[in-house]
Amino acid sequence: MADSDRRAVAERFATARVATLATADRDGRPHLVPVVFAAHTRGEVTTVYTAVDAKRKTTQRLRRLANIEVNPRVSLLVDHYDDDWSQLWWIRADGTARIHPGGEEMATGYALLRGKYRQYDRIALDGPVVAVTVDHWAYWHA
Repeated sequence: MADSDRRAVAERFATARVATLATADRDGRPHLVPVVFAAHTRGEVTTVYTAVDAKRKTTQRLRRLANIEVNPRVSLLVDHYDDDWSQLWWIRADGTARIHPGGEEMATGYALLRGKYRQYDRIALDGPVVAVTVDHWAYWHA
């Protein structure tokens, strides 16, 4: 993929409001969950941030975090559906995830997420940040 295409794909990906995060456990069993996210590109490297926030959950020990601990390879998928199928598109970001329970990466992720989603003015970010370094982009459009 040419650099200009990679930049355009990363920019379109970043504008999406929600992504589906795919992780897999030690045995390769997949787990998919919708997440809000913020993407930051520096040079050729895009990092996608998502975090555990204070929305109601059955547990803070989330399966996505447990899966990342044993298998850090993940994918994030964003897509656009329209009844006019000439407007359809999707983008998948494959990469390596790291969990940050504190520190500079957590602060960066929180800041980017607060900048993208006004809801974080009312909902606390109180859990770890997952930072995904994207190493492969796949995309399709009608």
